[in-house]
Amino acid sequence: MQKRILIVSQEVSPYTTNGLLSESVLELAKKVKKNKDTEVRLFMPKYGCVNERRHQLHEVIRLSGVNIVVNDIDQPLIVKVASIPQARLQVYFIDNEEYFRRKVTLFDSCEKLVSDNDERMIFFCRGVLETLQMLGWSPDIIHCHGWFTSLLPMYLKSIYKQNAVFEHTKIISSIYSSGFNGTLDKMIFDKIKFDGIEENLITNLKKPNFESLNMHAVKFSDGVIFEDDSSKSKISEFVTKNGIASLSPEVDTDYYNFYQNFFSEALV
Repeated sequence: MQKRILIVSQEVSPYTTNGLLSESVLELAKKVKKNKDTEVRLFMPKYGCVNERRHQLHEVIRLSGVNIVVNDIDQPLIVKVASIPQARLQVYFIDNEEYFRRKVTLFDSCEKLVSDNDERMIFFCRGVLETLQMLGWSPDIIHCHGWFTSLLPMYLKSIYKQNAVFEHTKIISSIYSSGFNGTLDKMIFDKIKFDGIEENLITNLKKPNFESLNMHAVKFSDGVIFEDDSSKSKISEFVTKNGIASLSPEVDTDYYNFYQNFFSEALV
């Protein structure tokens, strides 16, 4: 039976160029896809700076049009798709006029956090799961990269956990040391509560800084990958204490070998 891996990242090369993260995500997807028994797809936000014409993005009409409520406002979900021909990989883009039309990624031209990153993150993480439901594509593993994906494990394990598409899905979070200073809008706590998430599950988001977002992702993940030594900090203590499977990769094959721990569980 073919394994299904979904890689969700805040950036993916060649659509964005954020050094280590965007390049490493692409390389990981290419290497995992070389396993003949594995199907790989990618998701990322459709930032306004992504050149749709150059990269031949097109809207998937049958997947667009659903509304996602963020802070009590209906926000239309637009799904676009493109392929990386040389890698034979399909990439899905989560788009919305309110959140992603600006020609920036997560930081503005002055390298400051975009002010509504909290709502953009809520919309993106829920948008990925909504799109998978509409596709009817059940991943064995969802592998998240970057702090912008940090709410996805929580949503998967709470309001989406009863959906048949995710019945056997396991989730892995890759933790990077590069992040941001300061905090996101502290109202993120109330906005997530509005989604029907129990307050006791999100207390660490009362101070939504880089460290607490990473910890939040880990808290709901089945596995954790430390992408560099400096990314561990307090998280490694939490991982050990709670018996969460973890990896500090040394060679490329370590990733796929780590996946094997979750394939067997997912396919039981």
